[in-house]
Amino acid sequence: MTTASRRLAQRVQLKDKHIITRMMEIASELDDVIKLGRGDPDLDTPAHIIRAGQEALGAGATHYTNPMGMPELRQAIADDIARYGGAQYAPEDIVVTPGGQQAMFIIALGLLDPGDELLIPCPGYNPYLQAAELTQAKLVEIRTSMETNFTLTADMVREHVTPRSKVLILINPGNPTGTVIPPDEVERICEVAREHDLIVVSDEIYARITFNGHRAQPVAALPGMRERTITLSGVSKAYAMTGWRVGYFAGPSDLMPALAEIHHAFAISTSAVGQHAALAALTGPQDCVEEIRQTFDERRKVLCAGLDELGIPYAEPEGAFYVYARVAETGVGATEFCERLLAEGRVMIFPGKIYGDYTDDFARMSLTQPVPRIEEALGRMAGVVESIRAERAGA
Repeated sequence: MTTASRRLAQRVQLKDKHIITRMMEIASELDDVIKLGRGDPDLDTPAHIIRAGQEALGAGATHYTNPMGMPELRQAIADDIARYGGAQYAPEDIVVTPGGQQAMFIIALGLLDPGDELLIPCPGYNPYLQAAELTQAKLVEIRTSMETNFTLTADMVREHVTPRSKVLILINPGNPTGTVIPPDEVERICEVAREHDLIVVSDEIYARITFNGHRAQPVAALPGMRERTITLSGVSKAYAMTGWRVGYFAGPSDLMPALAEIHHAFAISTSAVGQHAALAALTGPQDCVEEIRQTFDERRKVLCAGLDELGIPYAEPEGAFYVYARVAETGVGATEFCERLLAEGRVMIFPGKIYGDYTDDFARMSLTQPVPRIEEALGRMAGVVESIRAERAGA
């Protein structure tokens, strides 16, 4: 037993060096790396939102706000949720957090006891796995595959439910997969949730970024779901505001006071200037959201066309700004492929193992570079793929 393992709490599981850390170390030794890994849009926050933040600072927005968030912002969030087909919420049913990721941990700490089961699609967004670990809940990974375009189905959920099942995570559109659960399938999943008294955490942070007519169905708006759903979202993705750190969760009135107190203990309140900027985002002109969506759509088409030429299959990207590609088609596992692509081609993508990929076949590629850089990345990728296939042919 190491010194660290003796000193750390039992809930903290020591791990080998994280894949991302290892890749960052490789990248630090290279020039001109094209980064298609992170979930951080390269686009600037729209000018009117930045201006609102600047004006708020000038007006003295440098102090604590209401712990749950500025009342006018919570009202704007409630209006925005309803505008896009979500449930009706009062401002007191909403808590504004420093990003959606902190909201995940607040929800987990508030709902999960040791031994409770947290059901999550696999692959899925990895901080949910950490949330289960830190609450000492049992993580139940529901494996999805290309067969359903990496989307969850009601039958999959039903097969994994036990008497200890308490919380089901829905990430729609999906991260890392970029896929959208069909609305009728969401309805069937909600039938399972009602049947087994599950709480659903509906992660809808990418809901405004969908393609080819696909739509992410808000869960809490469905019959019998308002009282058993916590909706998690924020302004980071749709408005290119990751650095402003403003997320939120909305849920049943009887749960929110306790969850709000956990948030208060963590952060006191979310950044005042960030909240003013978020208010401008939600109440100002919305054409910027469509412009951002169209930009990602154009990049999606270019990346997918390039992967087609390389003979690398992928899940159909229907939302968010990711393409989940089966890079093992090149002849090596995804982790090895990603490390070689970085070292030899100076292109950074992330292996699916980070997100619970149980095959080491897939990698997440982000649409977070302009089209010319994506085209350059595809050219570099082609060279690495050719090298790998030549090695395999000669083996």
